[in-house]
This record gives sequence, C-alpha cells and structure tokens, in this order.
Amino acid sequence: MSTVVDTPESGEHRKLLYVTLPGCWGALVFACLSFTPSLLPRGGVLQGVVCGITAAIGYGLGVFAAFVWRAFADRPARRPGRRSWSVFLVCAVTLFAVSFAAGQYWQHQIRALMDVTEYSVPLVVLAPVVAAVVFCLLLAVGRGIRGMYRWSARRLNRWIGPRAAKVVGWFLIAGIVYAVVSGVLLGGLVSVANGAFSLRDTMTPEGVQQPATGLRSGGPGSVVPWDSLGWQGRSFIGAGPSTDQIAQFVDHPALEPIRSYAGLASSDDSESRAALAVEDLGRAGGFQRANLLVVTTTGSGWVDPALVDSFEYLTGGDAATVAIQYSYLPSWISYLVDQSKAREAGRDLFDAVYDVWSKLPQDARPRLFVAGESLGSFGGETAFSGEYDLRNRTSGTLFAGPPNFNTLFREFSDRREPGSLEVEPVYKDGRTVRFSNDPEAGIPPAGSPWDGTRVLYLMHPSDPIVWWSPNLILSEPDWIGQPPGRDVLEEMVWIPFVTFWQITADLPFSTGVPGGHGHKYTAEYVDGWNAVLRPADLTAEQLATLRTVIGAGG
Repeated sequence: MSTVVDTPESGEHRKLLYVTLPGCWGALVFACLSFTPSLLPRGGVLQGVVCGITAAIGYGLGVFAAFVWRAFADRPARRPGRRSWSVFLVCAVTLFAVSFAAGQYWQHQIRALMDVTEYSVPLVVLAPVVAAVVFCLLLAVGRGIRGMYRWSARRLNRWIGPRAAKVVGWFLIAGIVYAVVSGVLLGGLVSVANGAFSLRDTMTPEGVQQPATGLRSGGPGSVVPWDSLGWQGRSFIGAGPSTDQIAQFVDHPALEPIRSYAGLASSDDSESRAALAVEDLGRAGGFQRANLLVVTTTGSGWVDPALVDSFEYLTGGDAATVAIQYSYLPSWISYLVDQSKAREAGRDLFDAVYDVWSKLPQDARPRLFVAGESLGSFGGETAFSGEYDLRNRTSGTLFAGPPNFNTLFREFSDRREPGSLEVEPVYKDGRTVRFSNDPEAGIPPAGSPWDGTRVLYLMHPSDPIVWWSPNLILSEPDWIGQPPGRDVLEEMVWIPFVTFWQITADLPFSTGVPGGHGHKYTAEYVDGWNAVLRPADLTAEQLATLRTVIGAGG
C-alpha cells in the first residue's frame, strides 16, 4: 500500500484507500480496544463490525491529532520512512493478536455468566476479515466526502476567498451528508420497514384463532373488528392462560381474564383508538373486574405475554387488560421516528381509561395498574408527571427494561440516595418507587416500609436498552465506574467512542440471550407483580411453579 503522505498542499493523485501512519496507529489502538468486553456476548461477525467501526473512528482521530500537532509545531507533513512502517507492522500484528485472544477469553466469561452455549469458531476466525472490510468501506466513504469538500471548495474559490471557500465548503458538504443520512437513508429504511411490517400486520400468527368469547376484542359482540387488530393484536388477544390453568395455579375457581385491544386499522388516530379500546373494555365488563391493567405496547403493538400472563395468574383471572397499537415498526426503529406516537398512545390510553374509572363509585372501582416494557415503559411514563402522580392515580406500576431516555426513570435514577448503585438505585428510601434487577432475590431497600401504591422498575445490569445513551461517546456513566451487576464482567471499562459503539452493537441482539439477562424479561414478572399486587395466600411453592410456567412461555 502506498505510503505517500496525504496533504491538502500536495497535488499528487491520491488513491481512495490511501492511509497515513498516524491514522493507522489510531486505528490499531481503537481496533484493539474494541475487543474489550461490553454487556452481551458477541459473535464473530458482530465483533468484526464493531472492530471495523471503532478502527475507522481511531483512524480519523489519529489523522486529526497529527494535524493538530503539526499546526502547533508549525511544520508540514513528512513522509514516514520504511523503518517507521516496519515498526508499526510488527506492533500491529502483535497487539492485534494479543487483543483478539484476550477478547475471546472475555467473551467466554460473558457466555458463562449468561449460560450461553452457542459459539461458532469459523465466524470468530472471520472477525478480522469483516473488520477489514468494514474499515475499508468507511474509509472509502470518508475519502469520498473529503473529495466532495475539496471539489466544492475549488469551485467556491472562483467567487470568494480561499479561507471562506474552505469554511463554506465544509458547511455545504456537512449539510448535504446530514440531509442524505437523515432524509434519504433513514427515510428509505423507515419506508421499507413500514411497508414490510404493515404487510405482516394483515396476517395472523400461526395457531391463533378468532376468540369465541365476548370477553376478548374481536370476539362476539366486540366493537373492534378482528381483522383490524393487526399481527401483534391478534397474537395478544388469541393467547393467554385458560381459566382451568389459572384455577389449577390458585387452587380455587377462577375467572376468565378480559383482554381489550385496538390496532392501527381499528381507528384513524391514537385518541379515537384509545376510546374504542376502552369502549370495548367496558362492553366486556372490564371495569367490573377487581384488577384493571393498562399496558403501553412496544412500537409494533407487541404486548409481552409474560407480563400479562403473570398478572392474570396472580389475580386469579379477576383481571382485565387493555392496550392499543401505535406503529407497525419494531421498537428500535420506532425510537428513531415514532417517539411522539409512543407518548400519545401512552397518555391517550391511560387518560381514556382513567376518565371512565374515576367516575365510578369508589367502592366499585377496580384496582388500576400500569405496565410496559422497553418503549412501552417510555409511553406509559408520559401519562404521569412524577412519583406523586403515579401514587395518586394508580394502585401500582411495573415497568421493565426502561430505555435510558425515559423521563421519569432518569429523574428517579439521577436523584437516587447517595451510596446506592445506578444498576439498582434507591429513590426516596423506596417509599413508592423501587428498582430491582432480580426481584426473586429482593427489592432494595430491604426493611424499609413500602406502603400504598408500589412502582417497580425491572432492569438487568446487562440490558443495553437501559444503558445505551449518546452520552457514552464522551462521558463515563456511573454504572460502569461502580461495582458491576451480577451478569456484567468486572473487566468492562469505559473507553471514549469505543464503549458507545459496543453498546450500540448490543442493541439489536439484546433479546438473543437466556431469560434474566439482556433485554429478556420473563420469570421476573412473577416476582415483580407479586410485589406490586400483593396477592394473599400465595405460597413460595406456587410462585416457584409459576416462574417455571412463565419462563417456559406460559
């Protein structure tokens, strides 16, 4: 590969993948750091992608650092000698090999923590190749953007001075790149995804049938047509524990739970959709049940079966659940483009339920609960202004895997008691709001009174949804500097830029781990709801049995 120094002053033709020695040192350092552990185990291909991205970032920082140093030293760039390149190549091979080996050791430890047995040696061996391809692609893109800048600066220099041409050129190209990425690329991705998932929304999951009972939306007498519920709505309505299963668990006769749902095709906007779901809830007798649950769905309208099934088992079936869909898209895409829809859905649904519920005689009202997982917790929070609002307008709340940008979650966590950890904070001595990463093991603070309404957040230490934030680029979060959670390696450290991309890469695979880790909440709902609902006369054996049932998928 050519080692001619690339400088703006040089008139030589440059190869697209030409590299500089300072940039290569930066790329090497960051590539080695990319093998440090993050929250979840990484396969070979994913590790290669992370390595390639971080190496490209390191290359850019290396080039920039060399530029700044030359500016202060007031000297032009010089071509490095063969010896300098030889030293780099020896160090590169040695350091990369050591880092790669250490990375595999850490990955083995993470898999052991989470009982992950899947491991592909060929894909691990392929990781450096993937990293090289990704690095070269990003380098080519960067060189292309720089070429556009130089071309625009030369054209502008015909009408304005050279310094102004450079500044205006940078702003012009930066604006074009931003417009392309945020508009064309993101817009295209969203359009394709929306088309694909809207098509799936017209289908019905295998094994799911239209209910024959009037206690479910889409069933006899329902004001919500079955065909309008969407894929996730039909899955939610057509599933759940039977009356016999619940009766066997509680060891006495049980009621059949009520489930109400409105899909995107059920009505034109969030407010009318919420009103329709609540109308159907009232028709089915949901306000006459002892327990009423308002669930804010994830982006695609998904309701976690473990969340609702656990609620119905622990209430002996004397329960009603209501939810609405606000998007076709999965949560990670909805976060980018549908945040406002999640807010509207959470607020509109709770307000519609509360409007009817609050007008009932106090001695005839069901206990009112709120729940949501992931983006559902984000939407669920928006109906409330804070701790007192949650306590005054609900009988209990259960949020699982809250995204780091949740307003109330951040408020409660940031204002935690001094000395409490961010992975399991204590807020106001746990008087209303509490956090747990393993409710079966306990919900801190132990021994402190937890009277009245109980608000509980479930959050795994290894859940990237909970901990991902743009602030990771340049700021070390408390949860990394503090003692790690039960399923996070002590060797995990914060590294500028690197940690951000590692956690970002963890996001799409956050549910691809066993329950109890990452973003996969299953049996935790049993103990979480047990703490919030406080059902009477349940034994430890019954709870253990229910954990097994929920953990196995109902």
